[in-house]
Order: sequence, then structure tokens, then C-alpha cells
Amino acid sequence: MEVDIIAILYLLIGLIASVFGALAGLGGGIIIKPVLDLLGQYDVSTIGILSASTVFSMSMVSLINSVRQDIQIKLKISMMIALSSITGGIIGKVVFNYTVEMINNSDLVTLIQAAIIAGLMVLIFIFVKYKHVLKTYELTNPVIIIGVGFVLGVLAAFLGIGGGPFNVAILTLLFSMKPKQAGLNSIFIIFFSQLSSIVYTASTTGFSKFDLSMLPYMIAGGVIGGLVGSNLVAKIEERTVDKIFLVGIVVIIGISVVNVGRYFV
Repeated sequence: MEVDIIAILYLLIGLIASVFGALAGLGGGIIIKPVLDLLGQYDVSTIGILSASTVFSMSMVSLINSVRQDIQIKLKISMMIALSSITGGIIGKVVFNYTVEMINNSDLVTLIQAAIIAGLMVLIFIFVKYKHVLKTYELTNPVIIIGVGFVLGVLAAFLGIGGGPFNVAILTLLFSMKPKQAGLNSIFIIFFSQLSSIVYTASTTGFSKFDLSMLPYMIAGGVIGGLVGSNLVAKIEERTVDKIFLVGIVVIIGISVVNVGRYFV
């Protein structure tokens, strides 16, 4: 009975995070990571696998479903960011693995990640809240775009998240995308970054050493959440997407602050 309740809990985590992810381009990993840290059932490396697999499932379903919608993927820009984020993701994963080995304290690594996530989410919240008074750009320089993708990949991999909030903020600021378009292009980028993360783990450490008993439930949540979120986004207004995004950011900040506080209790 206890196992069934835990399975339902992880299914719901994957589902709720993926609905938010598909609706606002958050990806879901930025929610899954802090929530699983808060539960404390898995170590930081296992959480990374669970998060990446769930978000990959959500993004795949969302992209397939988006074919029927009018929202446009800026293929050239998003592909450059996606491919360069793969390289950045590999570097970020290497740095993360080195950090885990060097510190040899999973709780401390979680603290560092939570503190960085909380700080970055505060900055993104401020940007989205006041973006109407800020100047946005439409960059076309391939070198800058590739550099942006690389940095996004490093951050996402090191923090163990899909990178959705970073993607949305950057796509809005540097490429003047509206909320829905930024969200879909963010999911497009996340699809490749999470795929590369899964392939990297499979080709290095493999999956046998991780406890992935909850993975099927989280993937199921990711698939359902991707379907629900991508269908809902076609029916709501741009400003509603912004509000959902901000609510998600506030939730992430709150959970991350709690995770930081737990380390000192």
C-alpha cells in the first residue's frame, strides 16, 4: 500500500511539473528537481536522471502536439541554441560529476544547487515582471547565439534542470519572442538538452547503479502533462501564459529557499 501511495505521489509530481512545463516553457525539471530534493528520497545524481527522463518525455509529446497549433518554432535560432546547449550540457555534466566527487557530500551539493536556482529565479521573476519597460533585441549573430546556447546548457546540466526558465527569459530578451512562442521554442531546446543528458549518462556511468523504480510513474506523468499542457496553451491568452510562468517561478523560489534552510537546521 505504501509503495502505491509513493508511486502516485511521483506520478503527480511528474504530471504537475509537466503541465507547467508545457504551458509556459518551464520544461518541468526546474520544478521536479527542487521538489525531489525536498522529499529527500534520492541522491542528487538519481534526481538528475529522473528529472531528465520526465522532461524529455514531456517535451517530445508537446512538440508532436504542437504541429497542430499556430505557434511557430524559429527553427534556425532554436536549433543553434539547442545544438550548442548539448556541448554546454556535456561540460556542465562533467563539472557536476567532478563537484559531487570533490565535495563528497550530497546534501552540500543540493544546497549549492538550491541557492543558485533560488538566486537565478529571483532575477528571472524581476525580468518577466518588468519586461514591458525593458528593451528587447532580435539577435542574428551566429557566434553570439551559439555562445548563449552553450551557457544555457552548462547551467541546465550543472543544476540538474531542463533550463526552461532560462530559455524563456533569453528567448524573450534577446530574440523578442512572445510568451507562447518563447515557451514552445524553449521546449524544443529542452528536448535536445535532455536527450543529450540521457545519452551521456547511458554512455558513461550507465543506469544500473541508480534506483529508478519511480521512473515509469514519472514518465507517465510527463507524457500526460505534456498532452494536457500543450492542448491548454492553444486556448489561453499570451498574458495568461506570463502569469502561469510567474506563478511557477514563485513556487520554485519558495521550494529552493526551503531546501537551503533545511541544510542549516
